[in-house]
Order: sequence, then C-alpha cells, then structure tokens
Amino acid sequence: MVKRITPPEAAELIKQGWSYIDVRSVPEFEQGHPAGAANVPLLDFTGGRMVPNAAFQKVVEATFPKDAKLVMGCKVGGRSMQAAALLASAGYTNVVDMRGGFAGERDAFGRSTSPGWVEAGLPVEVTAPAERTYAGIVKKAGL
Repeated sequence: MVKRITPPEAAELIKQGWSYIDVRSVPEFEQGHPAGAANVPLLDFTGGRMVPNAAFQKVVEATFPKDAKLVMGCKVGGRSMQAAALLASAGYTNVVDMRGGFAGERDAFGRSTSPGWVEAGLPVEVTAPAERTYAGIVKKAGL
C-alpha cells in the first residue's frame, strides 16, 4: 500500500531532500509544475489520445536508485497513484503519492475535495533545467 500525502506534506519532504517526479505529460509539465520537479510521464499523447509510456519504469530505474526518496505527483492524483504503486511493486522502498496533484481533486460540482499544489499556494515554475525535463532525463539515462 502506497502512502498518500498532502501537497504541504510533499513540500516539506522536498525540503528534506526528497525528489518530486511529475508523471504528467510533457505538455502538461511545460504549462507549470511544482518548483524543482522532474518530469517522467506515465502516459503520453499519441494520435490525440493518452497512451502508456512504455519506457516509464525503465527511465525511472535508470535515473533513481531503488532506495531514492520519491514523491509522485500528477494533475489530480490518479496517475501518480498508479506510478507510485508500480514503483513500489518494482522494489522502490521510499515512494509516496501526493493526493490532489497539481490542480486538486474536484467533486461532480467542481468543488475542491482535496486541494492540489497550486491551491495550497506552493511554489510553481513553468521552466525547468534540461536535466529535469523528460528529454534531458532520457538523454542522461542513455535511453
């Protein structure tokens, strides 16, 4: 079972040296992401629809050791939970899921049910150094 945490808890872990992996697609990441996040998409846009990124686990394993302290995040919490569970089943021992993601969970009426990173007022950036972009991570991993 993967532990779920709030955005403020995630921000505190990042201050303590944990890495934040944003599993949203490259275009989503480029529109804004938690400050310091690295982008490794769980799903990608292909032919106008979202499809699994077959290289996800391989890229993470080539970039982060199994004992790395990882916070997984996405848009609202679904993809990051899947990614965290996948990594935990692959032997990662310090992985948590950030509930609410970047944008926050909403109910059927659009009301916030779990505030996201932005609603929590946490630092956001729209650019990232090459080593935190998906292209840069893949290149550094030699894949």
